[in-house]
Amino acid sequence: MGRRNVRISNPDKVLFPDDGITKADLADYYAAVAPAMVEHTRDRPLNLWRWNTGIDNDVVIQQAIPKGAPDWVKRVTVPRRRGGDITHAVGGEAATLVWLANQNCITPHVWTARADKPDQPDRIVFDFDPPDDSDHLHLDAIRAGALAIGDLLREKGLQPFAMTSGSRGIHVVAPLRRGPDSDTVRTVAGEWAEELAARLPDQLTTSWRKEGRGGRVLVDAARNTYAQTAVAAYAVRAKPGAPVATPLFWDEIPDAEPRGWTLRDVPARLEERGDPWEGIAKAAAALRR
Repeated sequence: MGRRNVRISNPDKVLFPDDGITKADLADYYAAVAPAMVEHTRDRPLNLWRWNTGIDNDVVIQQAIPKGAPDWVKRVTVPRRRGGDITHAVGGEAATLVWLANQNCITPHVWTARADKPDQPDRIVFDFDPPDDSDHLHLDAIRAGALAIGDLLREKGLQPFAMTSGSRGIHVVAPLRRGPDSDTVRTVAGEWAEELAARLPDQLTTSWRKEGRGGRVLVDAARNTYAQTAVAAYAVRAKPGAPVATPLFWDEIPDAEPRGWTLRDVPARLEERGDPWEGIAKAAAALRR
């Protein structure tokens, strides 16, 4: 990987039993998408979602950088919300993505802030989450919500970017100029989520209690809280078929499926169509109340 050599131990370990996808396959995927994915993980603290014995078994969600990490893997020590501090791995290099695969990290998650100013987010994130596992029954509401938050963000002077979650919903992200702290961004995101739910009251809700959702899709703004993370663009999800959190062109939203693209076809999609989020940082704008 460039000037790095990354050793893959036990490359034949099967991580996706039903699909026969191995650790080597995962590493090959991250190597293939690295030219695009590196820009979306650059300088961001990472949380590692590791399935050490495959996706049929328990996940280990690891915030701290694993012991024995190579010296060249960037890291940052940040304050915890409840006191003390913790040292995270930091994204920004293709070799780091492949090294993460060797740690059985199927799904890296990223902060909405960069490592040099961890309490000044440069992203605001909205997740449209169906009320239960029958996401196919709520696709129209998920898509409608994503399109509607795009309209609202433009009204607020921001530029929206969409991504399938690779799991059950769609994420919409807008880049921010840094300045407001996490508490401010979280508060504003919550206000905008309420405003959006009021525009589509039959389809969307901000109720965290499932019994209060009435079958509606949740507009989740909690990813904007300090030290919370969102799935990284182009990250593989630990689901059958190895679906990928896939950035979208905006006109793809009306037909988007949360698990519509997988480890097997995203590299070809990138090669043919390019990265829909290319240059996202250049679109950053000020957060306005």
